[in-house]
Amino acid sequence: MAGISILYVEDDQRAAEEVQDLARNHGDTVIWESTGAAGLLRAGRDNFDVIILDRMLPDLDGMTILKRLRESGVGTPVLMLSALGRTVDRAEGLDAGADDYLAKPYEAEELVARLRALHRRNSGREHAAVIIYGQFECHTKARTAFRANRHIALSPKEFELFRYFMENAGEVVTREMLLRDVWKMNFDPQTNVVDVNIGRLRRKLEDGFTTPALETIWGTGYRLLEGR
Repeated sequence: MAGISILYVEDDQRAAEEVQDLARNHGDTVIWESTGAAGLLRAGRDNFDVIILDRMLPDLDGMTILKRLRESGVGTPVLMLSALGRTVDRAEGLDAGADDYLAKPYEAEELVARLRALHRRNSGREHAAVIIYGQFECHTKARTAFRANRHIALSPKEFELFRYFMENAGEVVTREMLLRDVWKMNFDPQTNVVDVNIGRLRRKLEDGFTTPALETIWGTGYRLLEGR
């Protein structure tokens, strides 16, 4: 497996350096942010394979950061790393949207194994042959789309857009995410390319059906609905 990119939000410099050394030994890279605010900004701006989030930070606590990330549509797998290791603490972290929870102190090899498992799980979703969500099906290899077993004819770009929504089914997808991941742009070109393509995709997904396919989250982005 190629090295993975990791964002580590942790106020303890020594702890951060230990993880950076550990990752380096396994061919991975770690970007360290020492405050919650900086970590939140970095997580929303850059692409990472996995985020390690300390729960207790001096400004924003890890639970708040996680909540804001999920609300803004950032779906990067998050491993919460915390000295709070009781069962109730783990349950709170997982219920808040963390993909995994590891209590301090931890064994270095266990941390590495968990990070790689999260990355594999996320990569596996991206390469699934068929993605099913509610009435919708996305056949990624055949590049075909269905709603309630009815084929939907999509242009290549519309299919890429549909596939992205299916890979992030039920989550809010922001305009920035679409520009970055579908159009491969790291800046907003100030065009209506996203709006135009969303409009076309919405009409095709909803043609002949009485229930909506895409929900507009005003000021934030869009969310694929189950279509039932």
